[in-house]
Amino acid sequence: MDPTLAELEAQASRERVAFGHDAHIVCDNLVRIYKTEGVEVVALQGLDLLVDKGELVAVVGASGSGKSTLLNILSGLDVPTAGLARVAGMDLLAMTARDRLRYRREIVGFIWQQTSRNLLPYLTARENAELPVRLAGRRRSARALELLDLLGVGHCADNKPGQLSGGEQQRVAIAVALANSPQIVLADEPTGELDSESAATVFEALRRANRELGVTVVVVTHDPLVSEQVDRTVGIRDGRTSSETLRRDGGRAEEYAVLDRVGRLQLPRDFINALNMERRVRLELEPDHIGVWPAAQGPEETDE
Repeated sequence: MDPTLAELEAQASRERVAFGHDAHIVCDNLVRIYKTEGVEVVALQGLDLLVDKGELVAVVGASGSGKSTLLNILSGLDVPTAGLARVAGMDLLAMTARDRLRYRREIVGFIWQQTSRNLLPYLTARENAELPVRLAGRRRSARALELLDLLGVGHCADNKPGQLSGGEQQRVAIAVALANSPQIVLADEPTGELDSESAATVFEALRRANRELGVTVVVVTHDPLVSEQVDRTVGIRDGRTSSETLRRDGGRAEEYAVLDRVGRLQLPRDFINALNMERRVRLELEPDHIGVWPAAQGPEETDE
């Protein structure tokens, strides 16, 4: 029996579960447009992203893909042009200047690629890790030393940055980012200036912070090998999320294309080039999959 008009109206009026209602980080159709000397540059073109509480996620992409713009928005340093960006329940488009200051001080911690931006050279490692607490008007506690010990640099507590290796500096920077017990830590190419051995120790420190403190960690990088260090890697291309790589138990990685909320799908560039796909493709709905062919070819030509 077909539903009546009243039943259809009642069904349409029911409150629907919002996209990403229980996610720690939600980006829904996020757009960021920059205007410079009359020229518009669209850095984000309707990006969707969900990160659950307690996840350790890497965001990868080539230069100009939009990953740095995304990080600036999530950190509260930039404001989107349109769409939705919500972090730890806070709407990043609706925050006042006071809200934004509190957000950057208490909700998120940030780690720059350049160690000179993370640490003050005239303070010791312990004093650097204590500084965010003091700036927030709180009393000093043993937390700075506890964090340094957790991250494997407790022995560096009384050393200044110039006396530390690059890997040690970045692990102290992680302690600084964690000082005010943020819910989320954002890292911008934290291993970009390190050798592979030092980079491994920094990622191990991030994993330890994620695992033992329960903090959500998002690492932005251009290095595709980072997928070996995290459970989920999100690829960005042309201002949209394009792929996800999930690392299962046992280390096996599986790569997926991302289907956004309006049905857009970015095919891998090497797939497109291999089949000379341009402008149009042919689609065929099968019982358990969708077939995609170059426009000049369809399922009827391949059933030989």
